[in-house]
Amino acid sequence: MTDDDTLTSDVPTSRMLSWAKNSTIYRLERRMMTEKQLFDAIAKKAKSKFEDISSAQVKALAEYAVKFAYDQKALDDVAFAAISTRTAVRSGKSKRVIAQKLSLKGVATETVQSAVQDADDLVAAVIFARKRGFGPFRRGDLDEKRKAKELSAFARNGFGFEIGRRVFDMDAEEADEVLYPDRPLS
Repeated sequence: MTDDDTLTSDVPTSRMLSWAKNSTIYRLERRMMTEKQLFDAIAKKAKSKFEDISSAQVKALAEYAVKFAYDQKALDDVAFAAISTRTAVRSGKSKRVIAQKLSLKGVATETVQSAVQDADDLVAAVIFARKRGFGPFRRGDLDEKRKAKELSAFARNGFGFEIGRRVFDMDAEEADEVLYPDRPLS
């Protein structure tokens, strides 16, 4: 084997590059992804698709896919983080849980911090309470066991003690004011 053979085996073929482009389009048409998610998905699929692919070729294909996605303006970690944060707050997730999930998806720490900065933990906690039937949405009687269960559920889901306690002690009218601040009082 010559140095030329080693060099060419590290460069992806045109067929591989074409596949990477098509695979990127396919993936990004279906859902938004972070740069890390796209890189990992292309790398994993390339390993299984091409038999004699070198690790250098896998890396080159994944980098090519990410560059192609940025060139097409189809990849944007800042937008991904902002959209994911808004969606998560509307489904009752705390800032802490949102930040952890974004970090696991490979979003940069600074991007995560700016995305969750304006998220409202109180609104998310009220939504969480509504989903679980806690605090102002409780239907049954409150005993010590139920109280402990509700307060610990807030903590397990990333809400601070103060926010959990505040929502726990709210009545239905206060919860509605938090959820619908623009609604006129009747």
